[in-house]
Amino acid sequence: MKSPMNLDFLKTTHALKIAFFLFISITFFYLGKHWSDGYQQLIFFTQNSDPDPILDQSVSVSPNFNKSFNISSLIDHNSTEPVREKAPTEQQPPPPPPEAAQAAHDSVEKFGIVNENGTMSDEFEVGEFDPGMVDDWVNETQVESEGSESVRSFGIKKFGLCSRDLSEYIPCLDNVEAIQKLPSTEKGERFERHCPEEGKKLNCLVPAPKGYRAPIPWPKSRDEVWFSNVPHTRLVEDKGGQNWISRDKNKFKFPGGGTQFIHGANEYLDHISKMIPEITFGRHIRVALDVGCGVASFGAYLLERNVVTMSVAPKDVHENQIQFALERGVPAMAAAFATRRLLYPSQAFDLIHCSRCRINWTRDDGILLLEVNRMLRAGGYFVWAAQPVYKHEEALEEQWEVMLNLTTRLCWKFLKKDGYIAVWQKPFDNSCYLSREAGTKPPLCDPSDDPDNVWYADLKACISELPKNGYEANVTDWPARLQTPPNRLQSIKLDAFISRKELFKAESKYWNEIIESYVRALRWKKMRLRNVMDMRAGFGGFAAAMIEQKLESWVMNVVPVSGPNTLPVIYDRGLIGVMHDWCEPFDTYPRTYDFLHAANLLSVEKKRCNVSSIMVEMDRILRPGGHVYIRDTLAIMDELQEIAKAIGWHTSLRDTAEGPHASYRVLVCDKHLLRA
Repeated sequence: MKSPMNLDFLKTTHALKIAFFLFISITFFYLGKHWSDGYQQLIFFTQNSDPDPILDQSVSVSPNFNKSFNISSLIDHNSTEPVREKAPTEQQPPPPPPEAAQAAHDSVEKFGIVNENGTMSDEFEVGEFDPGMVDDWVNETQVESEGSESVRSFGIKKFGLCSRDLSEYIPCLDNVEAIQKLPSTEKGERFERHCPEEGKKLNCLVPAPKGYRAPIPWPKSRDEVWFSNVPHTRLVEDKGGQNWISRDKNKFKFPGGGTQFIHGANEYLDHISKMIPEITFGRHIRVALDVGCGVASFGAYLLERNVVTMSVAPKDVHENQIQFALERGVPAMAAAFATRRLLYPSQAFDLIHCSRCRINWTRDDGILLLEVNRMLRAGGYFVWAAQPVYKHEEALEEQWEVMLNLTTRLCWKFLKKDGYIAVWQKPFDNSCYLSREAGTKPPLCDPSDDPDNVWYADLKACISELPKNGYEANVTDWPARLQTPPNRLQSIKLDAFISRKELFKAESKYWNEIIESYVRALRWKKMRLRNVMDMRAGFGGFAAAMIEQKLESWVMNVVPVSGPNTLPVIYDRGLIGVMHDWCEPFDTYPRTYDFLHAANLLSVEKKRCNVSSIMVEMDRILRPGGHVYIRDTLAIMDELQEIAKAIGWHTSLRDTAEGPHASYRVLVCDKHLLRA
């Protein structure tokens, strides 16, 4: 029996107010929950309070990105917004744990075919583009941005597609107007850079050839590529009997041979190793240069021996050899021994190779071989396979004697001649140079000459001395050299407040953490990343991280002329790269890179040249289906997104690991195949 005191309490006004308040609260909660189901809702960036230290380096996309919210319409028309019907028993399932979500994602990503044994296999060929990766493109004219430097408005429409005859256009090598004005071409000047003037630069998108297909993935691409992607048969006609290349229906096949090694590159490499046992590929020999590379089978087969080779050739009568090399997924770029230095630093290569490269090494007091000497590392090897080595004809024997005389004056040590191969070794120090008789030619270069100054620098008929300041370029064996700070770090002209070795290690750690997060969170190992370019390479930390993460790719490390010349350090690490000015086009064919990485580049180059010109050049060298990651300041991102959309890239803006309040963002762009 309830006490009179309790009954009196229930009758009080205070108790009634409490009951009424609870009733109203529950009612509004119920109505608010169900009426909000049909509306757009703001979703805010969230982050796990106890993040995984590895995943914490990943970039995140704010869920609000690309969502539009008309707040005034939500307020003004609240009563007329349709409400989605919902079953009374419907419940939202709890989110799956990360492991389950990852497993579910994996199950979706797996593709394959049933092979002849009845089991699923992912060993199949994908050549056609998914319809979703092909965009119908309507040509429109470009509207230049207007306004002062401080207040600039953007009015860029879609860039139009260039005419089909420009599908293989290399602006600085195909400038016919400039080449025709050259006073002389007898030394190969026509194969060097002659870039278009202002007002004549590329302002349209270079189209793919008719029938272009997604490239065959590595490692299969080493041996075959689609005919429609490089539809030229000149090399097949000229070199078919030398085992370079053959055509089989809709593909080109690469047997691995060359003019001087028709039985295959592997046998040829074994021959060199037996001749000179000190040439240990993949250990002491890590970085090579192949001059007059053909379709780059020498470099292609060195890759499996842990040697990365820069394969070079001019755009001559066999103009598509570099295009074939890059389509195969082998490092290569167009370059010529003519009147200027090549765009690589001094003491870059452990081995330089010429197999019937059609270069007269002894002309003009050996000026071309002196360029080889500049780029060859102290103690490095020069391998020459050519007719003067092995043919006993009077004219060829004279050429051999002239070559022996020149290499002796260069202080090269002649090691051995075996069959059609001859090998020399560069000295380890300057002692031989200093002990030559007075007046011996070629002379030593003037001490003021910088052997690493290569941008539009003329060749010099002199010997570049080896360093005397204790920063010799001798390096440790591969793979230890990748993460060992080289001595040449100290010679880089760089303002630094802390130890350069600490800067080197910090950069390596920084990029390794970022690439590791890309691999884990963005599934980079599922992406086709074979030909990769780092457009502002620094010390090469990005490329080193790609190797540490065991990604099947190679990286072209580009050092812009607008910053410090760190290229020697990149080569000392066992990587490859080139000097370049991004205000000008790059010396490669269209559609040769799967991935372009630009960190802190465009905001710097914007002070020197038109950013849209750089991005159109990026589009030229990027394959359809390729990706661009631009990591730069938030201040420039609106402009970059505007240009990227005008080019036809599909973009998303991602936060860096520092979160949404950082001053940097990552602009991720995907290139689709454009079809007019």
